[in-house]
Formats: sequence, structure tokens, C-alpha cells
Amino acid sequence: MPDNGTYERLISLLDSTATAYELIDHEPEGTTETVSALRGHPVSEAAKCLVLMVKIDRRVTRHVLAVVPGDRRVDLAAIRTLFAARYVGFCDAATAERLAHAVPGTVLPFSFDPALELVADPDVVARPCLYFNAARLDRSLAMSGADYARLAEPRVERIAGPGAD
Repeated sequence: MPDNGTYERLISLLDSTATAYELIDHEPEGTTETVSALRGHPVSEAAKCLVLMVKIDRRVTRHVLAVVPGDRRVDLAAIRTLFAARYVGFCDAATAERLAHAVPGTVLPFSFDPALELVADPDVVARPCLYFNAARLDRSLAMSGADYARLAEPRVERIAGPGAD
């Protein structure tokens, strides 16, 4: 079950690495479009984080945290190809919450669980300023895409398709 330990872990990581970031308090909101308006930036500058179930074969299932720009959708076919998988779909809320250590709408673009592989679209890491909910519905964080890539160490692959989910 998530708690604000995920938020504290993120802030500790940023502070211990002297990474520049800005905290933004706002009304509780987890929808990318709405929270982007509350934060005052284009939706394209948000990191949309989705937990996926990737079935490699009948016996092997992996979980992937896909991070795409907020105005785009995750390309499930690209994920399927990337992992040579039979099936890719969205995880149920309970599994996503357990692996991401955050409730839906607050999932970080960081994985603090070895069972959750992190894959980010190149357009995410290229952002001069990247916004995301900070494991809380009422607080967001802004940081550079380059700092995000350096700290989170995602696998960077083209996984965003056109249009929002």
C-alpha cells in the first residue's frame, strides 16, 4: 500500500544528488490534462506514467512503467515489439499501485521496485522542463528531462504514439 514514503524517497534522491527541482502545490488532481492546467504548462511537458503487463509467453510476465509525454498515448504495439511479447496491456489498479508504490494518478516516472522496468520515450528525456505528480495528488514536481534521465536511468525507446490515452 502506498504512503508518502515514495514521495520522501524521491525528494531524498533529488536532494542527495543536488538535483535542481521545483515543488508545485495544487488542488488534488491525478488526470494529466487537468493537473497540467493547474500547474500552468502545456500537457506535452507532463510525464504520463502507465504501468503495463507484458506477457512474454505463457509462463513469463513482466511489468513495465512506460513514460510518455502527457499529450501522447503509449504505443502498446511498440512495447510488444520491444519485449518480443505475445501480449501487452494495462495493469489493474492494485498491481500498478503495489509496483509503483503510488496510487493511480500519482505514479512517478521513477521505478523504486526491481520488478518494474522503466522505459521512457525520447521526447520525455529531451524536455527542458518535465512535470509530474510527486507521488501525491496535491503536489507536483518540475525538473529537467536530462536530470530525470540521469537519475531514473530509464531504457529510452520510442514508445509514444499520437494522441492522448
